[in-house]
Amino acid sequence: MSLLIKNPESEIQKIIAFIRQTIGDADKSRVVVAVSGGIDSALSLSLAVWSMGRQNVYPIFLPFADQNMEDAKNLAAWLEIPEENWQEINIEPVVKSLKKQSGWKKNQPDAHIRLGNFMARARMIVLYDWARQVDGLVGGTENLSEHYLGYFTRFGDEASDFEPIRHLLKLQVRQLAKYLGLPNIFLTKAPSAGLWQGQTDELELGFSYEIADQVIQGVILDKKQPEQVAKKNKIDLTLVNKVLARINAVDFKHHVPYKL
Repeated sequence: MSLLIKNPESEIQKIIAFIRQTIGDADKSRVVVAVSGGIDSALSLSLAVWSMGRQNVYPIFLPFADQNMEDAKNLAAWLEIPEENWQEINIEPVVKSLKKQSGWKKNQPDAHIRLGNFMARARMIVLYDWARQVDGLVGGTENLSEHYLGYFTRFGDEASDFEPIRHLLKLQVRQLAKYLGLPNIFLTKAPSAGLWQGQTDELELGFSYEIADQVIQGVILDKKQPEQVAKKNKIDLTLVNKVLARINAVDFKHHVPYKL
């Protein structure tokens, strides 16, 4: 089964209808989106604009320290979102305080993971506070690949009021972004959560999104055996099993908090 969406225009209209139905009256409702400069937030922000009107969309830039937000701001300008709707808040002071209060040390086990979680959750706090200020809802930016791979911080970058692209694999996000004519930088940039210097999603995961999407589609969605998916897509079975091991290891994220 092809991973590509057969009718991109129909898919876009379906997402726009979902956003409008979820948000309500376009003349009164506002959407707040954390824009990182990556393709997922770029597509989510664009869909919010085309659904609710640029005057009702608030792009929030949340850099850590000297993190570059130029691509994110260029997208907001390209979409002609009024600059009075833009907001940039550097989360470094918040993260520094969390590090100090928690006793975080650079040489501790998983120190970089803890730091990344601090950053993701600090962004969530600021994002929701800003949504409160403008009386808006938080638009999510998570895709289906990240969802299955558990590539998110609980109560951090996964937090949202609605998710317009969570049903799309990473390849399909790229497909729609290209179809809509988003600036090329978003199509070519290596996916990254921007949590530490040199960090990329695929380097951290140990496999590409292209491989992950084929496994997710074949094994998880189409219910095929790993051996069938490996043979059909010409992927080493060891790599298929590596993706599945990751999915199984993080499956708890989709079920917690556990309850009686």
